[in-house]
Amino acid sequence: MAFLFLPLVFFTLASIIYVPYSSTAAGGNWPPSPGYWPSSKVRSMRFYQGYRNLWGPSHQKVDNSALTIWLDTTSGSGFKSMRPFRSGYFGTSIKLQPGYTAGVITAFYLSNSEAHPGFHDEVDIEFLGTTFGKPYTLQTNVYIRGSGDGKIIGREMKFHLWFDPTKNFHHYAILWSVKELIFLVDDIPIRRYPRKSAATFPLRPMWVYGSIWDASSWATEDGKYKANYQYQPFVGTFTNFKAYGCSAYSPRWCRPASASPYRSGGLSNPQYKAMHWVQSRYMVYDYCKDNKRDHSKTPECWI
Repeated sequence: MAFLFLPLVFFTLASIIYVPYSSTAAGGNWPPSPGYWPSSKVRSMRFYQGYRNLWGPSHQKVDNSALTIWLDTTSGSGFKSMRPFRSGYFGTSIKLQPGYTAGVITAFYLSNSEAHPGFHDEVDIEFLGTTFGKPYTLQTNVYIRGSGDGKIIGREMKFHLWFDPTKNFHHYAILWSVKELIFLVDDIPIRRYPRKSAATFPLRPMWVYGSIWDASSWATEDGKYKANYQYQPFVGTFTNFKAYGCSAYSPRWCRPASASPYRSGGLSNPQYKAMHWVQSRYMVYDYCKDNKRDHSKTPECWI
């Protein structure tokens, strides 16, 4: 099958459906309506329809439509899509663990690190664990032909959220086309990373991954707070898996998915307005505005 259409099944279990956009929720402190909901255009699938365990099988459990993975002193866990993609919409609804989770990363991301070790591309949605009384940080990141050996160049934008991600499931997604990357939370665009040059954009096929692991050296306030296994296990629950796009085996005429009403891609004015609302109120770090960074290595900041 050249053109991969996933998912195949809708889920209706009320206990796992993410809380949708509501203009009256949280006392009106939610983003303005984006006017378009990409997640509604893509059917959901069960975990085993599109994914498999990658590591830590004893720390992974599938129950009906939900996947639970956890970290303790013995292991974390991760999963991977069965197919690589060269573009598409990739989403899942996630519920995070409350309480002390410092040092713990719960992630959903695209990568080709196994195909190109030491020289891979990656697009991340990562939840950075936290201490009591402080909010989770959602970190988005883009790596272009980088590695973990000191050459890596991160392109981080970090956000707090306008809701508590431990209370309910919320939907997190990455839209990857030949023109742009768009990060979405409950269908609200929070970041758009346009393709400004071939050198600053991921163009090789990537797989979809999810994981939970110990990143005590940097995850929480630059490593100030470490994972405390007094509070183990650290748990992340995923459901409502969505993947729609062109696989690595699709013909060149395969049409990329879009996060907007426009078949050509881009964002509509209401989507830009919603994104600006989030960035102006909840963005806590932008690599392009970090004066300590060497921006000769991130030319997209000034192109």
